Amino acid sequence: MTPRESKPHQSPRGAMRRLDRLVKEIRSCRICRDAPQRAALAHEPRPVLQVHVNARLAISGQAPGTRVHASGRPFTDPSGDRLRAWLGIGPDIFYDETRLAIVPMGFCFPGLDEKGGDLPPRPECAPLWRERVLAELGNVELLLLVGQYAQRWHLADKASRRATLTETVRDWERILAQSARPRLLPLPHPSWRNNAWLRANPWFETELLPALRAEVARLTA
Repeated sequence: MTPRESKPHQSPRGAMRRLDRLVKEIRSCRICRDAPQRAALAHEPRPVLQVHVNARLAISGQAPGTRVHASGRPFTDPSGDRLRAWLGIGPDIFYDETRLAIVPMGFCFPGLDEKGGDLPPRPECAPLWRERVLAELGNVELLLLVGQYAQRWHLADKASRRATLTETVRDWERILAQSARPRLLPLPHPSWRNNAWLRANPWFETELLPALRAEVARLTA
């Protein structure tokens, strides 16, 4: 992620107005349907994100799934239940936008592949919106990179970009220690599809999760 440029002092109210205007732009975006880089999105776009200028913790996931597309609220699915368990918080804190921002790599549900799995995030979304949104979240101290799409975007060094998800997440201590603000912490996706990965990597639960929960408790207090 590119370093954030310093901005002239602005009141919290002014910063929130600017963020609100940006969110309205995002919610009206139809680029993946009307000016796509590949086959156009087959359904009506419904951008989903959760942001506030006061948030100190942020989550970068993949893109909304079918249930989130229907609800319009991030992580309203079994993956969200598991993610909240990993973080050690309940829905009251998780959905408090003043504490926790959720900025996926793609804001809209990208559709399903022929096997019924979610397609990758739309390629139009992140280059258009991502840096603009993160630039407005100046209080974020920790950004959780959930899955390889977020990790490849934010981890700029070549070694991290070539690494497998297991190698990247296993390297979490170095990544967390070397990151400038916001610090970065890689996580696997909390999907049930990763159950075998979790069984094969018990260090994730015994080593990474306690550190993660301590960070989350501090930043959402």
